Amino acid sequence: MDQEGQIRRKDLVHADLSYRVVGILFEVFNELGYGHLERVYQRAIAELMRKLDLHFQEQVRYTIQLKNRPIASYVLDFLIEGKVVLELKRGARYMRKDIEQVYAYLRASDLQLGILATFTSQGVAYKRIVNIEHPHS
Repeated sequence: MDQEGQIRRKDLVHADLSYRVVGILFEVFNELGYGHLERVYQRAIAELMRKLDLHFQEQVRYTIQLKNRPIASYVLDFLIEGKVVLELKRGARYMRKDIEQVYAYLRASDLQLGILATFTSQGVAYKRIVNIEHPHS
């Protein structure tokens, strides 16, 4: 159990890091509430990650190539500790296309875990997305 009495699963991909990220999401929501633009939440998340000494990059671009020629690119909202993609969405819920987008990011970046998050009037909604094609999944 953690300090708040919550049971933490150790069998999850990047369990400790993902718990920290989700904690940041809830802290941002508790401070700012609902109804802000995505970039406001993104700035607040970045500020908290800096305070917690988490290494992260924002707006990370991954180029997709075909026969060594660039054909498209993806831009991740956050890459945290070089391990976890965090994608923010605005609205009451996320759609299947949002989940597929994060999964595409994971395949393009050869990463194992993505977190899709949205700030709703009811609180933070998040979904862990695992790249099942990753060799360590």
